[in-house]
Amino acid sequence: MKIATWNVNSIRTRKEQVKQWLIDNNIDVICLQETKVIDNDFPVDFFTDIGYYTYIYGQKAYNGVAIFSLQPLKDIKYGFSEILSANIVNNFDEQKRVISGVINNMRIVNLYVPNGNSLGSEKYEYKLKWLEILKQYLTRIKHKYSEELLVCGDFNIALEDRDIYQPKGKENHIMASTVERDALKQILSLGLTDIFRKFTENGDYYSWWDYRQGVFSKNRGWRIDHIYLTDKLYKKAINCYIDINPRKLTQPSDHAPVICEF
Repeated sequence: MKIATWNVNSIRTRKEQVKQWLIDNNIDVICLQETKVIDNDFPVDFFTDIGYYTYIYGQKAYNGVAIFSLQPLKDIKYGFSEILSANIVNNFDEQKRVISGVINNMRIVNLYVPNGNSLGSEKYEYKLKWLEILKQYLTRIKHKYSEELLVCGDFNIALEDRDIYQPKGKENHIMASTVERDALKQILSLGLTDIFRKFTENGDYYSWWDYRQGVFSKNRGWRIDHIYLTDKLYKKAINCYIDINPRKLTQPSDHAPVICEF
């Protein structure tokens, strides 16, 4: 079984690339981020035509998450609000960033974590609060349900220095600040482990490259797209890798897909 995560940076712009990649790679489940389209305008038929059930949670021009699966998913949850109380969630579901569903006793949680813009900004504070709510959300899921967890998506955080092409000085940079990393580590302390590092210890493996000329060709990237697993799933995983080939296409997403095999 292959489960993938990919920030596609507009599904309508990238639908042909995504469709062909799914066919070529025999993907069972894919979690998409930054779909950037309201649900009514999502190109659903484009993917149901090749056998995928589609679960979408989008908004106009920004954010948006979706899960495609060759098997129907159960118990779909949209946003934080279906798990947490309204006084905790407040207005954090106005941005469509969380969707989850169950397959084979595995709850897949697909996330698009806020970028944060710059340290000390309002968007940075929003990101940190969002991560606090995410921890409560995952804690509640672990207590309420019996499924194993696969948590994936664009985290907009490079957890370690080896996840950045040039880490020196990045401790004061968005996506690598100590505060952001500590917030993510607190979430992982719930019993989640980075499956990519089970198979690849070295640096120089990235999932996002800026669009600026030469950045991708020089491999000046960041690994900010992750798949985290609870213990039983971690032991069952037989591979996890980043496919950089879609990043080589004309007008690609700035992210590459990450794939976990069981």
